[in-house]
Amino acid sequence: MKPFAYQRAGDPRAAVAAVSARPDAAYLGGGTNLVDHLKLGVAAPGLLVDVSRLPLDRVEELPDGTLRAGAAVRNSDLAAHPLVRRRYPVLAQALLSGASGQLRNTATTGGNLLQRTRCVYFRDVTTPCNKREPGTGCPALSGVNRQHAVLGASELCVAAHPSDLAVALAALDATVVVLGTEGERRVPLTGFHRLPGDRPERDTVLEHGELITAVELPPLPWAARSAYRKVRDRASFAFALVSVAAAVDLAGDGTVRDVRIALGGVAHKPWRALRAEDALRGAGPTEEAALAAADAELADARPLAGNAFKVPMVRRTLPAVLRELAGPEGRAERASEERA
Repeated sequence: MKPFAYQRAGDPRAAVAAVSARPDAAYLGGGTNLVDHLKLGVAAPGLLVDVSRLPLDRVEELPDGTLRAGAAVRNSDLAAHPLVRRRYPVLAQALLSGASGQLRNTATTGGNLLQRTRCVYFRDVTTPCNKREPGTGCPALSGVNRQHAVLGASELCVAAHPSDLAVALAALDATVVVLGTEGERRVPLTGFHRLPGDRPERDTVLEHGELITAVELPPLPWAARSAYRKVRDRASFAFALVSVAAAVDLAGDGTVRDVRIALGGVAHKPWRALRAEDALRGAGPTEEAALAAADAELADARPLAGNAFKVPMVRRTLPAVLRELAGPEGRAERASEERA
């Protein structure tokens, strides 16, 4: 193991100053992703700044109804919070579908957004990888690519983003609050993660030293009718092959007044399905409308040899989630109320 220095931050601004001052410094929160990378040799920081004990572990409702979750809130605590379960069931379901109970008790809100791809080539330092070492190549293009992207990929990288939480947040129009040396800024979740383009080594728009301090969820009353469905190889402890996060606002006659949809497992970032949303607004909650929406979103899909199944999988999963939410009261909403 490569030796590294360790420092515990006393407050967020001190943490930002410490990491910004050293190009080889990194933040340590729950550590469920970074520690793996230290063991594998994927990451080798010269300084770890521990932010796990900063006062960023509260979930609170702001005066305008916004729900603010600190970056250090544990995944299990966020999933169990009464306001999350009642107002944003899609978020609670996404969190509970990820990892194991032990990991959810350690993993944090901010860290979840920053977890890196589980591409086998990225995690194997004996193989080339443009994300790990720019310019070395992408073996996944012609190699093992069953888990990889079918939307928004580039010739340099076809890795898929692993987070469940981020997919739900993308559907809810969440905002990421970031602290840097120049002060605080807010980044829409849908613009926080990057597509690979010609810089696949950059997962997010964060500059070095910037620290996530919170995630904010806007008041969206009809998000109580929302759900998250994750299709995976086994029932637990597996990353999504395809996932769908959706919230639907239905008129009295069943017409879709508004809708939010995000897809997971299909792109380098949580994929906001804007084309599908546009296709559904004003439509009835029919199977034909749902399939047309899925087809609109998948029009630019570019599957690889090993993951072509993801296209029909999205076509089946998106309508299934919409059927679930189009019931008289919304099954996800009823389930959330019963758990609360």
